Amino acid sequence: MTNKISQLTAAAGRAWRHAWARRLRVWAAVLLVSLTGVVIGTMLLAQSQIPVGPFRADMSISPSIQGGTEVDIPPLGSLHLDSHDGPIHLKVDLGSLDQQRTEALIDDPTAISAAGQSAVDDVTRGVLQLGLRALGAAIGCALILSALIFRNIRRVASAGALALVVTGGSLGLAAGTIRPDSISEPRYEGLLVNAPAVVGDARRIADNYGRYADQLAQLVSNVSRIYTTVSSLPVEPSGNTTRILHVSDLHLNPASWNVIKTVVKAWDIDAVVDTGDIVDWGSSAETTYVNSIGQLDVPYIYVRGNHDSSAIQAAVARQKNARVLDNATTTINNLTIAGISDPQFTPDKSETPAANDDTAAGSPLLNSGRQLATTIAQSKTKVGVALVHDPAMAPPLAGVVPVVLAGHTHKREVSLLSPQTTTTDEASSSPAPAPSAPTAQAPQPTRLLVEGSTGGAGLRGLEKEEPTPLQLSVLYFDENQTLKAYDDIQLGGTGESNVEMQRKVIGLEPEPTTDPSVFNGVTPGIRPSR
Repeated sequence: MTNKISQLTAAAGRAWRHAWARRLRVWAAVLLVSLTGVVIGTMLLAQSQIPVGPFRADMSISPSIQGGTEVDIPPLGSLHLDSHDGPIHLKVDLGSLDQQRTEALIDDPTAISAAGQSAVDDVTRGVLQLGLRALGAAIGCALILSALIFRNIRRVASAGALALVVTGGSLGLAAGTIRPDSISEPRYEGLLVNAPAVVGDARRIADNYGRYADQLAQLVSNVSRIYTTVSSLPVEPSGNTTRILHVSDLHLNPASWNVIKTVVKAWDIDAVVDTGDIVDWGSSAETTYVNSIGQLDVPYIYVRGNHDSSAIQAAVARQKNARVLDNATTTINNLTIAGISDPQFTPDKSETPAANDDTAAGSPLLNSGRQLATTIAQSKTKVGVALVHDPAMAPPLAGVVPVVLAGHTHKREVSLLSPQTTTTDEASSSPAPAPSAPTAQAPQPTRLLVEGSTGGAGLRGLEKEEPTPLQLSVLYFDENQTLKAYDDIQLGGTGESNVEMQRKVIGLEPEPTTDPSVFNGVTPGIRPSR
């Protein structure tokens, strides 16, 4: 046994001293030194400063796996764009403001538009300049570092060549994967009240998302207006756009009302829609919680959830601006909204449905969905949005209405529902649509938007290691009741002082199609465990 170990040790020693092994170690060392020089050079010297409108923009790149672009706009927050793939990350800091240019913008309002139009050329020139600087810095640092370590011209030249290949390849990959449309869907992090002004008007973005130059110009113009007025500026109103704030599952969280009030004011909301579970137990003692609805200056449209009792529904209905929908419709501007209450009252989260309700045919959730679909089909006006509490109620609405809003799951999800095929029995048992309902005669795809919990799941949101975030969304509809875009807003544990907002423009990226017979792998009629 000892002899075998000695033989193996001797063989390993000969392999280690072999010429090819020595060459492999040398090349590995050259590669390591070269990569180290690339990282050091990029981090320390790959920086550039260019004028963009009234700003002195500091641009820098750094190694990254995911890539992307970050635009810092202190003290308002930052925009994150999925502009390209790795391995480099572009950062633009607009913290430095040129006083003379800012005064010129104040004296001449038309200069703001001119600054926005020149932004594309300014940014393009700055990115090219930054790329050349990064390439030179990476190669230079790799050469200097390898010269200090190896003191061999051949190895130094090899390290420089490797730095050229790595840096040039990284820049080429970023340039080859650039996504100009990403500026239409920024993710905002910062103060909640500044989000609409920084991101811009959703209708304009939705109608022109293919024009990269226009989007960048609009972004620069918005930020310019903010700085020149020394405070946030409201989103420019669009007369034919209806803004709907979708909230759900408040679960008695008093902090939710302050968040809702802030968003209503900052986004210039036309109406709030609540898809249920506004309280926890549905008791009479909880009815005072809904009194905050009357303090909102916009209509509050509500459907009952499985935690809400009839007493809670009646308390909501008593609010001066509330509209309770229970298999009924209402209209906000040109947008007609239909809704129906959850057919089950199960405030005890451990409660499960009866066995005879587990089948799709006997599901009260599906039956309520069919009932609302019939109401929509017989409506004299086109219905653009349907409200339900549980997503399991949505399948019968596929092909009947363009958009369905739901809650219940405390998890934000978006899916497309395919129209269902009506069987002979269903056709004979369902009433015929009214002649004046053209939307019911041609099946159309239905987008199902499930909201997270605007109340952070109430007290049960504290059961996890990290509190459940507060989530709500702003939806933008045009004059034809078409959903153009929506902003997903999420607040963390620091309350409304810190917010993350992600804009989604309809049509920019494909969305998954969900079989209407099964939602999230759960048969409709069977409530998922919590």
